[in-house]
Amino acid sequence: MITTKGRYAIRIMIDLAENNKNGLVALKDVAERQNISKKYLEIIVKLLVQAKLVLGHSGKGGGYTLTRAPEDYNLREIIEAAEGTLAPVSCLQKDAPLCDRKDMCKTLPLWQEYYQLIDNFFESKTLLDLLKN
Repeated sequence: MITTKGRYAIRIMIDLAENNKNGLVALKDVAERQNISKKYLEIIVKLLVQAKLVLGHSGKGGGYTLTRAPEDYNLREIIEAAEGTLAPVSCLQKDAPLCDRKDMCKTLPLWQEYYQLIDNFFESKTLLDLLKN
């Protein structure tokens, strides 16, 4: 399940893309426009900065900006920055320990196919796609 962290991360990115014409965007302004707690946005934007999806500058006149053009972001990377992996089961997570049931697991192909669908879907959608809506 994609939680509010993932959904709000996308909303933050859209807001930054729409409002960066004047340079840095203050988080308090994003919070007001998106009707989301500034405190909660601080947690999410920190994850976006760590993933190098946005740049943050503190101090007077500080704020946030995208590191790339909207068409260069796919939604998978934004959601994963906030949520972590989209893998539906733990054995498909990156760096997961090798499961001793892997060779006999009847459900593994199901989970692999489902994960591929999710991954392909969100990877095929860009931030620009959402801005056009």
